[in-house]
Amino acid sequence: MTNTPSSSVIKQLAPTGKLRVAMNFGNSVLAQKDPATGEPRGVSAALARELAKRLGLQIEFTGFDAAGKVTDAAKQGGLDIVFLAIDPVRGEGIDFTGPYVVIEGIYVVPGSSPLRAVEEVDREGVRIAVARGSAYDLYLTRAIKKAQLVREPSGPEAMAMFVRDKLEAAGGVKQPMMAFIKQHPEMRAIPERFMAIEQAMGTPKGRPEGVRYLREFIEEMKASGFVAKALQASGQGDAAVAPPTPVP
Repeated sequence: MTNTPSSSVIKQLAPTGKLRVAMNFGNSVLAQKDPATGEPRGVSAALARELAKRLGLQIEFTGFDAAGKVTDAAKQGGLDIVFLAIDPVRGEGIDFTGPYVVIEGIYVVPGSSPLRAVEEVDREGVRIAVARGSAYDLYLTRAIKKAQLVREPSGPEAMAMFVRDKLEAAGGVKQPMMAFIKQHPEMRAIPERFMAIEQAMGTPKGRPEGVRYLREFIEEMKASGFVAKALQASGQGDAAVAPPTPVP
């Protein structure tokens, strides 16, 4: 079990005396709102509550509808804990644990599209709808050479634009993308993923003892079955628990 947190760990992770936690409701695999109370639920909320319990702290949730907005808020200093995909751009201001869940980024295209494989999407004249600042936007910004990324602030807005403006493709997290296809049977997914998205817990840089505690905590939560049970309880049992990550 993760060691009892020292006073310096608690001070680093919660300098205001409360654990200020971001919930990205834009990623339905990790976070959902309770339909009755509006309270956060899902694997990220379960991990946050378990962490707060071990630290002996009250928790203060702030909800967001897109990962890019979480990253922006973290830069402004109002958050202690975030749940985001690991990315080198985000890593400039946030220290991450090892991943706790691995999800897939896939493309959706119109049913009549000639695009059939991931490598075919990156071509002249192809416009790809994405949520600004999402893990897949950051990745595709580096990877795409010929196609054009077209951004909206959140996933739902990006998908609405994809349909409205008749874009050639949309990129996103597999589970919500497949749910989108159920509602839009005229669309289809390109079968293979274009990226694996490693979801981790993070805290602003400059908290060395705190982030080490978080890294040990996440490894324990994976190994104990806590993450798998939380995914199952929130109806996301098809998401993959990440393999162990050595803590340096």
